[in-house]
Amino acid sequence: MNYSNFMEVSFNAISINEGFARMCVAGFCLPLNPSLDELGDIKTAVSEAVTNCVVHAYPKHNGIVKMRCEIEGNLLKIEITDEGVGIKDIEKAREPFYTTKPSEERSGMGFSVMESFMDKVEVENNLTKGLKVTMYKQVGNQLLKVENA
Repeated sequence: MNYSNFMEVSFNAISINEGFARMCVAGFCLPLNPSLDELGDIKTAVSEAVTNCVVHAYPKHNGIVKMRCEIEGNLLKIEITDEGVGIKDIEKAREPFYTTKPSEERSGMGFSVMESFMDKVEVENNLTKGLKVTMYKQVGNQLLKVENA
């Protein structure tokens, strides 16, 4: 059975919504029958991506974070996008321990954490329209029985 599905959600770039994003993606991928470890990995990666938007994307005003999740077979694809300030040097930002906010005690490990928990992470930058982080993970061994309505 080749299961396919998607969902999209938008929310304010405020820290309380990081937990909301975690729960949305966790519920969405349940038909893939993820292990607890896989579910934890996915939620942690989403937390990091959303937190990066909250902390870095909108330094002078409130903004919106968009999350789109797709399932094709056992592949979960998660896109987290913002329309904030973007990142001037993506390669530098992806280096472990690099942070632009050391005074706020940021560890600079966001992208490293995402990369360690997901199979693949892509980062696209547009300095006038923000950032898109796309993460991929093969999830579960077996699909739960999903009925088409």
